[in-house]
Amino acid sequence: MARALGIVSFSENHIWVDGLENYRSIGAFSFLGRYRVIDFPISNFSNSGIDRIQVYVRRRPQSLVQHIGTGRHFNINSKSGYVQIMFTDSQEENDYYNTDVKAYMSNLEHIENTSNTHVVIAPAYMVYTQDFDALLKTHIESEADITVLYHSVDNAKEAYQNCYCVNLNRQKGVESFERNNGKLKNRNIFMDTYVMKKEVFIDLLKEAQKTSSMYTLRMIINDKCSEMDIRGVAHRGFFAPITDFKSYYDGNMSLLDLKTAKAVFNDSWPIYTRTNDSCPTQYFETADVKRSFVANGCMIEGTVENSVVGRECVIKPGAVVKNCIILTNVVIGEGVHIEGQVVDKNARVTKMKEILADPEMPGYIRRNDIV
Repeated sequence: MARALGIVSFSENHIWVDGLENYRSIGAFSFLGRYRVIDFPISNFSNSGIDRIQVYVRRRPQSLVQHIGTGRHFNINSKSGYVQIMFTDSQEENDYYNTDVKAYMSNLEHIENTSNTHVVIAPAYMVYTQDFDALLKTHIESEADITVLYHSVDNAKEAYQNCYCVNLNRQKGVESFERNNGKLKNRNIFMDTYVMKKEVFIDLLKEAQKTSSMYTLRMIINDKCSEMDIRGVAHRGFFAPITDFKSYYDGNMSLLDLKTAKAVFNDSWPIYTRTNDSCPTQYFETADVKRSFVANGCMIEGTVENSVVGRECVIKPGAVVKNCIILTNVVIGEGVHIEGQVVDKNARVTKMKEILADPEMPGYIRRNDIV
C-alpha cells in the first residue's frame, strides 16, 4: 500500500474566531473541555497508519507547539514517524500573501525529501473523524488525479457561512468550488481535505505561485477542475467546522448529546491528546450537574447544566452555569448566574452576579479577566 505524508493545514484568511483567536491558533482551541481541535486531524492520521505528519502554523504558535510537543502522545511510531511543526516566513496575522501555498513552498525541501508517494491534507480548524487509509485506497483505485472530501448538509442557508462548497457532476466529479452564499439549504460542504500524489501536489504549488502571490491550494485546484480528474468522496458522521465564534460554540454543545458523542469517541478510533496528572473532579453535596461534560481536576459545588467545563475549574456554592463553555482554570464565584457564555482560560467571575446571553448569540469573557 502507498505511504502517505500527512499534512495539517491552517485556516484561510477569511476565517477568524473573535476573542479566542487573539490568544492562540484555532488548532489550539480547547474542545469539549479535555481536547484541542488539532487532536482530531492528528489522531485521524495516527489511527490510519500515517505516522509522518507536518503541522503548518501561521499565527500564535506558542500554545499549539506546547500542546503537540514531541507528538508521542498521539501514538506515533517513534522510530520511523514524527510530528513536525512547520512555520511560514511571514509574521503578519492578516497578511493576504500569507497563504497555505506560501507555507508549503517555504518548506518545499521537507516535502520533496520524504519517501512518501502521496500526501493527505486535512485542516486544523475542522473537527471530524475519518479513516484516511480507506480514503487513500479509494483515491488510488479510482485513478483520479485528486480526491477531495465533502460533507452533505441540509441547513446551508443558516450555517456554514464561512465554508466553501463542492459542486459535483453526476459521476461525483468536482466541477468547481464556491463560497457558501446561503441561498441553498442542500449543499456539499468542502472539508478542506485532499488526497493526491506528492508529485501532483508539488506541481500544483509551483503553478499556483506563478499564477498569483495570493493563490491558495483550493484556488489552483479550482482552476484545474476542467483539466484534471478530481473526484469527491462523501464524509459520514460528526462534522464541526470552526470558522467563527458561533460555530465553535455550536460544535462543542452538539457533543453534549450522548448519542452524537458516542459516535465520535469510541475504543476503535481513539482521539489522542496531551494528558496531565490532575486528580478526579470533586462533586460536593451542593453540586447539581446535568447533561454536561466536566473534565478532571475540577471542584463543583454549584449547579452545572448543559455545559462544557474544562480542567481545573472551580464552581462555587450557589453558582449556576448553564449553556456555557468554561475553559481551563476558571473560577465561577458564589451566587453567580452565568448563561450562554464562553469563558476563556484563567478568568475569574465573582463580582458580576448575573451574565446572561441567548445561546443563539453567545457571549465571551476574555482570558485572564476578573469580572
